[in-house]
Amino acid sequence: MTDSPSCGFDHVYVTVSKVRVNMNAQAGDSDAGWSDVTLASPQKIDLLSLTNGVLADLGQTALPAGQYQQIRLVLAQNQGNTLANSVVPTGGAEQALATPSATQSGYKIIRPFTVQPNTLVDLVLDFNACKSVVQKGNGSYSLKPVVTATPTVVSGTISGYVAPGQAGAAVYAEQNGHVIKGTVADANGQFILTPLVQSSTNGNYDVVIVENNFATGIVRSVPVVVNSSTAVSTSGAPIALPASIMRTASGTVTPVSAQAIVRALQSDGAATYEITSSNANLDTGAYSLNLPAAAPLTGTYSGSLPVALAAVPASAGIYTAEADSITGATQSAAVNVTTTNQANVNFAF
Repeated sequence: MTDSPSCGFDHVYVTVSKVRVNMNAQAGDSDAGWSDVTLASPQKIDLLSLTNGVLADLGQTALPAGQYQQIRLVLAQNQGNTLANSVVPTGGAEQALATPSATQSGYKIIRPFTVQPNTLVDLVLDFNACKSVVQKGNGSYSLKPVVTATPTVVSGTISGYVAPGQAGAAVYAEQNGHVIKGTVADANGQFILTPLVQSSTNGNYDVVIVENNFATGIVRSVPVVVNSSTAVSTSGAPIALPASIMRTASGTVTPVSAQAIVRALQSDGAATYEITSSNANLDTGAYSLNLPAAAPLTGTYSGSLPVALAAVPASAGIYTAEADSITGATQSAAVNVTTTNQANVNFAF
C-alpha cells in the first residue's frame, strides 16, 4: 500500500484487517472464489507516511494461477475511544474517520491482474487520501475511498527534483487530465512517482507540480519503462517555479447526495491538466479550490535534461471547475481568478 498527497491533514490513519481477491468482477461478499490475505493482526497505517515510493507490506497468500478481476480492502472497526481509522487535521486533534461498508464487505477495487504458475506477483494499492477523506457539516470526517491497484511486473518510475524552497509540493503523474499517481516532494525536493504502468501499455504521462504560492509546473509526455526510472530533473538542476498569488474558486454542489468531487482543470493550449480538487461537504455541498493566479510553466520531455519550461500567459488564472457526481454525471463551469476570487461557482445535479 502507498499514498498520494493529502489536503489539510497531518495524519490519515486506516487499519487494514484483510485483503480479498476474486476472479469474478461481480462476485458478492458470500459468493465463491474469494482468496484472502489475512493479516496476523490488523495493521494501522498512516497513509501520509507512504510517499515517494515508500510501501507498507500487507502480506501475501497463495493463489491459483489465472486472471483476477476484483480486490476488496477490509478495514477494522473503530471501537469507542479506540480509533482504528482517524484523521488529524493540520494543527488539530485526532478525530474518528467513519468508514461505511469498509469494515464489513470492504472497499471494492476493479483491477485485472494475472497470476502465472509458480510466480510471485506484487500488487500495489494506491490510496489517494486527498480525494478519499470527505468532511461533513458538523466537522466530522468520512472515508469515500479512491484506491487504485498496480501490478509491479508491468510498472516503472518517474523521478525528479523541485527547488529546495518548494519541498512539500504535490507532484502528480497524469493522463488525459486525470491523476494516476501522486506524491509529495521531500525535504531535499526529491519526488518519486511509482509504480506507474509502462507507457507501451498505457501511454506517456504528464508530470504536474503544484505548490501554494507558486505557479504550476508541467512536464508533458514523460515515458515510463518497466523496472526503470525516468528522471525529469536532477538535484543539480531542479525544477524551480516562480512565485504566484493564490486565489479561490468556491461554491456548492446540490443535492448533497451527489457526493461530488470538484476538480480544477487548466489548459496550456496543448492539453488539459488537473491542478487540484476538493470533495464537496457531505452535508452542505460546499467546496473551495485554492488556485495559482500566475501563468503555468510547461515543457515537453525529450530525453535530455533540463526540460525547458516556458510560461503560458494566456492560461494565467483561467480554469474549468468540473464537478463529478458519485453517479457518474459531470458538469463544468468556467473559472477566472486572474484578478480576484470567484465565488458562487455552483453545480446542481
